[in-house]
Amino acid sequence: STLLRAVVFSIITEYFTAKWRHMMLDNLIRTVQHNCNIADARHGGEYTMCTYLMKMREFYRWEQGLDFAERLPREALGDWLAARESTWLELQEADYEAVVVAEEALEPIDERGINERLRPHGLVYSAGYAGCARAQFYLAQLESEERHAGGLTIRVSGEELARGLSAPAAMTREDSIYLRREALRRHLWERFEVWRWSSPQNALAQAYACYDMHGDVEAALSLMADRELDTVRQHELGEHLAGELLGDAWNAMLMQVPHTPAELMARAVRDHLADCAMTLPFLLEEQRSDSIHLFVGGLSGMRKEIFPALQQAYKNWLDSGSSAALRRLAEEGREHWQHVALQLRDSYARQPQGDVAASIQRIVGESHL
Repeated sequence: STLLRAVVFSIITEYFTAKWRHMMLDNLIRTVQHNCNIADARHGGEYTMCTYLMKMREFYRWEQGLDFAERLPREALGDWLAARESTWLELQEADYEAVVVAEEALEPIDERGINERLRPHGLVYSAGYAGCARAQFYLAQLESEERHAGGLTIRVSGEELARGLSAPAAMTREDSIYLRREALRRHLWERFEVWRWSSPQNALAQAYACYDMHGDVEAALSLMADRELDTVRQHELGEHLAGELLGDAWNAMLMQVPHTPAELMARAVRDHLADCAMTLPFLLEEQRSDSIHLFVGGLSGMRKEIFPALQQAYKNWLDSGSSAALRRLAEEGREHWQHVALQLRDSYARQPQGDVAASIQRIVGESHL
């Protein structure tokens, strides 16, 4: 009958459509992961040995689909590490592959075009540079997409289908902000792993005491990631504001000092500007004590060195229970770090061929708060 033929045709169409989508997704994952591997081959050696081994351990955990509580098999991990490094040697001179979506080949850096074609499939893609010149790609399930005033788009991703050795929890790319829930969970896990080696009674200890980290760590990390997604959202909004203020000259300046203390100093200044403008006021307004502990406890290296007043204001908050000192510092810090950032940018603009690193180190060295 006509009805029966229509039903059969519908079933056959759905079958081949599903099969086509599956094949497209498999090819897409393979291509993006291949490009991730090329980026890792070129830049994996830029980490210190300790950081490199930590990242490789967790990269293995992600690739093998292991839970955080599972002990990593030493022999299998060692074999995987050797095989991955061998693959990287073969890929160092390879070219990035085009990303094919619905039989259309797109340049891997065409983030906007690829996302327009992936949106109907519930996927999100990002391509860009971390630091000054470290290429980075990832592909994930799209959880939500928000349009903000001024053309800003915030994309939140869940399960990651392809990623590299480095997996930042959030990234700002021109008019887009990418928040990576799974990457955030893994980042929180890595931080907890490092902390529990000696379990110091510091701000991180205060933060972890708010969660069942020694019981159901999977559930605890999921809950923590849900809350901290708001924190990284505010930081990236602050980064976007800083980007509008500082313009292209800032990025041109950073390109002159890759992988140097000067780069770390400049990035720390911009991070503090973003946090004093958006992150810290949000956490104080929402009274998120667990997130404040985690925020302060996560400051290390250059960011901690150039902003000692934050540690003192945090201690005052712990001792007194009053957030007044932290609120005042957020206001003062926004003005201070904005002034320092503009000094750095303007100094470079005046002498783009000068000793950029020395100028950055001098200005920031004289501008601790």
